[in-house]
Amino acid sequence: MNALTGKITQISTDGKLSIAHVLVNDVVMSAIIIDTPETLDYLKLGQEVQVIFKETEVILGIGNQEGISLRNKLPGVINKIQKGVLLSKVVIDTSAGLVTSIITSNAVGQLALDVGSKVTAMIKTNEIMLSQ
Repeated sequence: MNALTGKITQISTDGKLSIAHVLVNDVVMSAIIIDTPETLDYLKLGQEVQVIFKETEVILGIGNQEGISLRNKLPGVINKIQKGVLLSKVVIDTSAGLVTSIITSNAVGQLALDVGSKVTAMIKTNEIMLSQ
């Protein structure tokens, strides 16, 4: 599980759903929450939270990632790859912190990923959880 620490900088609410924007170092990440500031005590501006997401939910891309709908984009450099027969664990050093992705070993080969490769780690807004 990936866990990064940041502070809530913006909250938008509609009905029983909220989107929280969290500043993690110099990166703004967003998360959809099935709660509101009225129903979740730590959902408030300036609150320090953990941004949590599974390694299997981290998509890796190379090159220009501007033309896609994913909002959580963390550019970085691969600092470790543990290649298995089917799956590989890729650790990316980003300005938000270390992020781990588990992707197929076939994808590692197709993208020609190696230690030192520049990549963008991407996580869908609905795959991110916040915790106090």
